[in-house]
Amino acid sequence: MIRVLVAKPGLDGHDRGAKVIARALRDAGMEVIYTGLHQTPDQIVDAAISEDVDVLAISILSGAHPTLVPRITSLLRENGVDDMLVLLGGIIPDDDIPLMLEAGVHQVFGPGTDTGDIVEYIRQYVGERSNGPK
Repeated sequence: MIRVLVAKPGLDGHDRGAKVIARALRDAGMEVIYTGLHQTPDQIVDAAISEDVDVLAISILSGAHPTLVPRITSLLRENGVDDMLVLLGGIIPDDDIPLMLEAGVHQVFGPGTDTGDIVEYIRQYVGERSNGPK
């Protein structure tokens, strides 16, 4: 079973989108852990590692992504995590997407993205990873 951690870093108090994504992933048969609001990068990475998730789905609407996302991906690398799919969703300006990808995010999903597209992206990634060389 695919395990996903849905995380809301920083002071962003809006989690409706994160809950919609969590429900869609759960309905698609994935195990979903939701961190709740106001998580620090350290808390998110600790939870992702302790829960042994395949996917870290970060939701940010506050505009703090240029600071928070690189910190999260850096902490993952510092902890030797290099095979976790890191997704970012929320209000991310187009000009910032290349910076997020350079920081280690695999894909950015903006408002209005079909949840089925996110489910399929996750399934494809996890399937490719599990079918690759051991």
